[in-house]
Amino acid sequence: MDLGLKGRKALVTGGTRGIGRAIAETLAKEGANVAICSRKGDEAESVASELRSFGVATLGGGVDVSDGAALGAFVARSAEALGGLDIVVANVSALAVGADEDSWRKGFETDIMGTVRLVDAAMPFLEKSDAASIVTISSVSGREIDFAAGPYGAFKAALIHYTQGLAYQLAARNIRANSVSPGNTYFAGGVWEQIETGNPELFAASLALNPTGRMATPQEIANAAVFLASPIASFITGTNLVVDGALTRGVQF
Repeated sequence: MDLGLKGRKALVTGGTRGIGRAIAETLAKEGANVAICSRKGDEAESVASELRSFGVATLGGGVDVSDGAALGAFVARSAEALGGLDIVVANVSALAVGADEDSWRKGFETDIMGTVRLVDAAMPFLEKSDAASIVTISSVSGREIDFAAGPYGAFKAALIHYTQGLAYQLAARNIRANSVSPGNTYFAGGVWEQIETGNPELFAASLALNPTGRMATPQEIANAAVFLASPIASFITGTNLVVDGALTRGVQF
């Protein structure tokens, strides 16, 4: 199926590893020009260089998304380099699971305000697109109480609400907004690999909860995100797509 992404311009935050990298790579494979950022500029530039092998224009930069000025500057730089923006994917999380005030502060500034500022900075460019799309990466922890209850779960739930609000507010301007809620996703260097070695009891218990007997791969999450971002999903807006292998049991009406 042709997703209609050839020549489109996309920006993915947290695009150097895991889900973010898989999203950026899938967009590039589909012919989209892609800008990515991460806290480590050298890694972002390296991944962007690799993505050019798919014959698309790319840009990589070091950005802390909790820094509004830096994020806004990167969005503007990306739009200039790519010739506009059709798609933005908010993928960065502070992964704050502590109960202390600092965890709440980090989660708010990164998960919530990093997304809000990304959308606000991209809006002038998205308004010029004929197929504008916003995708936010939430989590099943935003749908139910699990071990990540606290700032992580609360802010992931807020992202779903924020995104569905955007969908309603922007529909008349032909800008779509959807969220993806991954279940546990395993990749090298990711949080679940760290838990597997550092807390094997928690890892085994979490794995046992999924009836598939495994965790998701970043590519499986990326497939969902890229589909929602693409023009072929032109009448899908305001949805929260759960990709969890039947991990959660709550019915989503």
